Amino acid sequence: MRLITIVTCLALSLCSPLVAGSEGKAQVAEEKAQALEQKAAAQPDAPSASKSKAISQPEAQAVDPAGQAALDDAITCMARSIYWESKGGKAPDMEAVASVVMNRLGHEGFPDTVCGVVKQGSETGNCQFSWWCDGRSDSVQEEARYAIAKEIARKALNRQLDDRTRGALYFHDRHVSPDWARGYVKTTETSDFLFYKPRNGTAR
Repeated sequence: MRLITIVTCLALSLCSPLVAGSEGKAQVAEEKAQALEQKAAAQPDAPSASKSKAISQPEAQAVDPAGQAALDDAITCMARSIYWESKGGKAPDMEAVASVVMNRLGHEGFPDTVCGVVKQGSETGNCQFSWWCDGRSDSVQEEARYAIAKEIARKALNRQLDDRTRGALYFHDRHVSPDWARGYVKTTETSDFLFYKPRNGTAR
């Protein structure tokens, strides 16, 4: 019994620096993400983040590693939205979803934070992103795909993604034909989605 206790304590002492390092990276990433989303909301055409202010890949991957954390930071909210909206889709579809979230930041009619954008409408049961109001668990089921989603979220927040949606604020699955789409201009489409923006530039 004593031997088991000693081994356990030794293992914990060896692992704790790794855990602390991971938590430190996650905190740095979340702080950088907050600054980047604020900049994006204030300056929609801001250039890519400088190296010192950009979120690194290890920092982004340290955030919400199990895909079960509360959605209360920009990276997690962006990554989960990418993951669930384009589940099973290709990278271009995932990147396009990220661009829509970024395009909404600070735009008239939308919140100034990523989490605000992703959760908008939940107070009235009219969610902008359907996965947030579908009543199902929002925990991740595929770690590899979630890692890809976090990498795309990182690039989006760093302003390192080309906007393949051409400024779109809305999108829908290509297999449905919602009535609201008739009031908007289609900007482009991917293998899974069709993208739109308002005719007069004002969100509704």
